[in-house]
Amino acid sequence: MAININNLQNTPQVKGDKADQLLQRQQSTTQQATTQQTTQQTALQRQDSVSITPQAQQLTKLQEKANASSGIDQEKVDKIKQAIAEGKYKINLEQLARRIMQFEGDLFEKK
Repeated sequence: MAININNLQNTPQVKGDKADQLLQRQQSTTQQATTQQTTQQTALQRQDSVSITPQAQQLTKLQEKANASSGIDQEKVDKIKQAIAEGKYKINLEQLARRIMQFEGDLFEKK
């Protein structure tokens, strides 16, 4: 078997090509890492924001007002108590009967 001495000079070039390929891979990996890091920093720098419409602000105020109130018109209750105590409170029997029937009808229709 013969050894070609003239081709020995090409061998370092093959090794050099492999070294260049390795260097390119390392540079590519470094660039990818840098790009990923930049992307992560950009994402951290961005801040989300939320804006509430004027209608939503108004609804929030109304809800707070409703929650703060007891739901009872104390002035009306006091007037009725006073009228009962003085014997001036009059009951509309027809209206009372109609509403009782309506209430019972609603009860039985739902079942």
